[in-house]
Amino acid sequence: MDVAEAVSSLGASSKLLWHGDENIHGVDSIVIPGGFAHGDYLRPGAIARFSPVMKAVTQFALEGGPVVGICNGFQVLTEAGLLPGALQKNRGLKFVCEPATLRVETTESILTNKAAVGGNLHIPINHFEGNYTCNKETLKELQEENRIVLRYVNNPNGSIDDIAGVCNKNRNVVGLMPHPERACNELLGSTDGQVLFQSLLAA
Repeated sequence: MDVAEAVSSLGASSKLLWHGDENIHGVDSIVIPGGFAHGDYLRPGAIARFSPVMKAVTQFALEGGPVVGICNGFQVLTEAGLLPGALQKNRGLKFVCEPATLRVETTESILTNKAAVGGNLHIPINHFEGNYTCNKETLKELQEENRIVLRYVNNPNGSIDDIAGVCNKNRNVVGLMPHPERACNELLGSTDGQVLFQSLLAA
């Protein structure tokens, strides 16, 4: 509901999809939000990845449709193979819920095309398994292909290379651990999340 409110406040129409749906009902873009999925049994996102709707989401993504995964949604996208790497428990095995400063690393993605490279965004995090990891070959590929979308200025969870968000090769699928939907209203302390959703709407 927070994501729906955020995109609606920017002039978009939002539609909630049920995990048991077998199609995406003609939407123009998809956001898989944060929140526990199937109780996060096994691994966060590991069971949700098999929800009926994910077949349609995967097909939509492979056809170039814009797809964003936030927090648990990021985990779903890695489990589904739409993004590389995996999310593991935070450094120190502690749940982290606090404001975070992110640095925009590229504008060549559906989530950052309206942002500025090198710009800082103040967006909260809220996770226990947000420590992004991947093998050396994948990390080198992400770096060389400019696919690290966002980095933490002060790494809160131990993520490799300070990674807060990545995109796929076609740049139409993005996953990030921070919650931009919680930074779209001045009453919440920041509106820095708006530029990310504005980028998605532009895409």
